[in-house]
Amino acid sequence: MVRTARGTLYTGISTDVARRFAEHQAGAPKGARSLRGKGPLELVFSAPAGSRSRASRIEWHIKQWPSSRKEALVRGELKLPDDL
Repeated sequence: MVRTARGTLYTGISTDVARRFAEHQAGAPKGARSLRGKGPLELVFSAPAGSRSRASRIEWHIKQWPSSRKEALVRGELKLPDDL
């Protein structure tokens, strides 16, 4: 999860978190369009998923969560459910 300068959270998946975060920070052409011009960006949460399909399931579920639950995950007060 990436936090923008305004404090909003962006959720995505990658096989190489460091590379993908660098792309987001650099902006175009490979960074997410929704993050362009919203820096500085901060990587606030990442977790290994084991497979791309599980990563996609986790991403989808997190995107359904309210902001308060996402923030609890970032603060370490909440863990990802094992059944995702």
